[in-house]
Amino acid sequence: MSTIIDVVQTIWLDSGFAHLLDIRTVIMLVLACILLYLGIKKQFEPLLLIGIAFGMLLTNLPGAGLYHPELWDRFIAGEIGYGTILHDGGLLDILYIGVKSGVYPSLIFLGVGAMTDFGPLIANPKSLLLGSAAQLGVYCAFILAIILGFTGNEAAAIGIVGGADGPTAIYLALKLAPHLLGAIAIAAYSYMALIPMIQPPLMRLITTEDERKIKMDQLRPVSKTEKIVFPIIVAAFVILLLPSTAPLIGCLMLGNLWRESGCADRLSDTAQNALMNIVTIFLGISVGATTVADRFLNLQTIEIIVLGLIAFGFSTIGGLLLGKLLCKLTHGKINPLIGSAGVSAVPMAARVSQTEGQKANPSNFLLMHAMGPNVAGVIGSAVAAGFLLALFG
Repeated sequence: MSTIIDVVQTIWLDSGFAHLLDIRTVIMLVLACILLYLGIKKQFEPLLLIGIAFGMLLTNLPGAGLYHPELWDRFIAGEIGYGTILHDGGLLDILYIGVKSGVYPSLIFLGVGAMTDFGPLIANPKSLLLGSAAQLGVYCAFILAIILGFTGNEAAAIGIVGGADGPTAIYLALKLAPHLLGAIAIAAYSYMALIPMIQPPLMRLITTEDERKIKMDQLRPVSKTEKIVFPIIVAAFVILLLPSTAPLIGCLMLGNLWRESGCADRLSDTAQNALMNIVTIFLGISVGATTVADRFLNLQTIEIIVLGLIAFGFSTIGGLLLGKLLCKLTHGKINPLIGSAGVSAVPMAARVSQTEGQKANPSNFLLMHAMGPNVAGVIGSAVAAGFLLALFG
């Protein structure tokens, strides 16, 4: 009889249930379920949020041994290399190598480039200014993070959330503050999903009804040659200016060149679909794995979530204010609403500009005009990340 009891006790102690008494673990499992609900039911960035949430669930199940943060502490300290991770790590440790090396974010940019039409930006180069202005939140959040006591590296990684570009936020966090990756990624993708709720009140607050009613002239046609030359010139110029942007900008423009060349449809299609989907799966689960309870549940995480919201708000404001200035300088030819699309959440931010414009004037069609600042924001967030990496990397 005692032998049976001993066996039962051994099985119980070896199981994960015996360790569920840790309240922090329970909180993380509940949070993972909440994020799964938001991703599935509310469809908040479901392609990545579901993966991140399930990665959070897996990494916090006691005894699973899928992710070992202590191994990555030793890796960062230079005590071990990728070989040890492959030998001693769990499944999520191995998948996380693609995040840590920066491969996943770069491949995501490859797919984004293959899906992006830079025609509206080429047709209206002033969109670059709006995309730049919409990075205001990056620097505001950076300053606030410094005031709150974060280091320069941590503040830079937090600030890039304002660029509304998840892969860029992940890339910079990995380079500058890998211990904050989970909180930064969740903040970035959560607020990207909430753009239709965050931006409209600010758009109505900063612009007048007359400004929102402005109809813009149709964009000029863009030639095939312009679309082919554009990614080559941008890649060369930006990488020469900020070499640290090479992985992101290089992949973004290569993907776009495949799209526009007209002779690499198979590669473009693969980058847009199969490759993008595979990398999204690995990226989401790997990022979620970093949200280990004893490292995620702290005051810093709350501060990052709040700073992320502030960053998004100021980025929207920056784009709108420059939009108002351009409206006055062009004597009412530019609707300032398109400035809010300067954040790089493509194409969601452009759709919000279109929606608000049509509410003020049902005959208003701003979508293609807003796509210019929107795709400019993708370049702008990568440049902002490169600038911060040059300063603190």
